[in-house]
Amino acid sequence: MRVLVTGGAGFIGTQIVAALAARGHEPVVLDLRRSSGTGPVTAGPVAAGSTAVEAVQGDVRDPAVVARALHRVDAVCHQAAMVGLGKDFADAPEYVAVNDLGTAVLLTAMAQAGVRDLVLAGSMVVYGEGRYDCPVHGRVRPGPRPVAALEAGRFEPGCPVCGREPTPGLVDEDAPVDPRNVYATTKLAQEHLAAAWARSTGGRAVALRYHNVYGPGMPRDTPYAGVASFFRSALERGEPPRVFEDGRQRRDFVHVRDVASANVVALEALPGREPGAFTAYNTGSGTPHTVGEMAATLAAAHGGPAPVVTGEFRLGDVRHITADSGRLRAELGWEPVVGFADGMREFASAGPRGAVA
Repeated sequence: MRVLVTGGAGFIGTQIVAALAARGHEPVVLDLRRSSGTGPVTAGPVAAGSTAVEAVQGDVRDPAVVARALHRVDAVCHQAAMVGLGKDFADAPEYVAVNDLGTAVLLTAMAQAGVRDLVLAGSMVVYGEGRYDCPVHGRVRPGPRPVAALEAGRFEPGCPVCGREPTPGLVDEDAPVDPRNVYATTKLAQEHLAAAWARSTGGRAVALRYHNVYGPGMPRDTPYAGVASFFRSALERGEPPRVFEDGRQRRDFVHVRDVASANVVALEALPGREPGAFTAYNTGSGTPHTVGEMAATLAAAHGGPAPVVTGEFRLGDVRHITADSGRLRAELGWEPVVGFADGMREFASAGPRGAVA
């Protein structure tokens, strides 16, 4: 299968390209090839192991570039995106342009080229807060946390009915969506565009809602990177990782190679799906860890210094979001293989391009 990987020179895209090549597929890369800053962040050569990969350099928002990249392609794995919370709301136009306009241009070109299979890089951020159960009122959905409560160090959301502290749990794909920042809003819009494209063209689309992806090659020293990258950069500078809130926020940290394998599994399953179908799958390890626990594990693997809990907060953050990835396991047979401790040890010693020192 000849697969176009948009953002294929980036952190996750590079691993997908390698995984596709290892399975005997023919990956083609479309990427801006930026090394830092905003927009799709890329790293390393466009290669799968020792084999060079066909690449088209250009912007996914450019119809002519996308049309050229789709030549003889059977399926698309759409990874190109602007990620993270960014700096402030002033980033909103670029997030919308890269993520949503870029997706619309890509889907239009796919419709014109007769390419009918798509795997989309989705995100758990579309849910907002995760699953909560109140001891009195059962399943509840807390609203955004008040600034006054955050400033007072009250980080746990309350039951919207009685105010009691609910118990967080694993969120499944049938949970209501509730995006709470610009990035989350654009990721949900990407899913809606993909679903509309599938219905209109008879295409088959899957969105993999990534949880907190980490691993070698992760972008660093940019406001668009993930929390694991921030912590590792601090450790390299000899500084303690700065953990926001009280460090008890629950997340699902999933290794980049496991995410790459999920993409390959989804791509290989697409030809057997019903035309017009769109399905979302949570893509996480299935084992929650707190941000404080992740920082401590990473710091220990790096040899210190130990993290510090600052009590700071970001308004766009949610308190707990952890995945139930049972649907992906049951329907597509995917299983993550990189354990949390092993993955953090590898990440702690990874070099600038992802090589393990």
